Amino acid sequence: MTYDFGHHFTQELRTRFGPDTDSWPATAERVTPFLTIVVDALGVDEGLRWFEAARKAHLRVTEAERNRSYNFGFAHYLATATGAHENVTLPVLAAFETLKAAYAVAQHENSTDVDVYFEYAAQTCSRLGAARRDRVQQLEQSRARRAAAR
Repeated sequence: MTYDFGHHFTQELRTRFGPDTDSWPATAERVTPFLTIVVDALGVDEGLRWFEAARKAHLRVTEAERNRSYNFGFAHYLATATGAHENVTLPVLAAFETLKAAYAVAQHENSTDVDVYFEYAAQTCSRLGAARRDRVQQLEQSRARRAAAR
């Protein structure tokens, strides 16, 4: 299913960075296609879960760095949070690898914390999921009305 995630994600980023995309961090343009792949591979509900897991993984990395404690790295924390290591399917592999790439790209620039991208991606999935559920409910109600009218 196509969700047009990239378009909706860009709209969410406008609330953070403003309407002039020329003033946005350079990483925003590079990270968006990676995050879109996650949603295309997993759907909005799983995408939401994965983006929340990515936020937790990033938090664990930053806490380990701040505390100067042992850091297993983003990929390890992401795999643990998502359970990606338990059921490796093509969509899971695609989502896992693209989130690692998005993380690496976003970390390349210091102006924006990667958590911003994961937060707004999760918000986008939440909105798209709610809109999809509302539309399904409307279709079911419409079918029920037509069936009752017969």
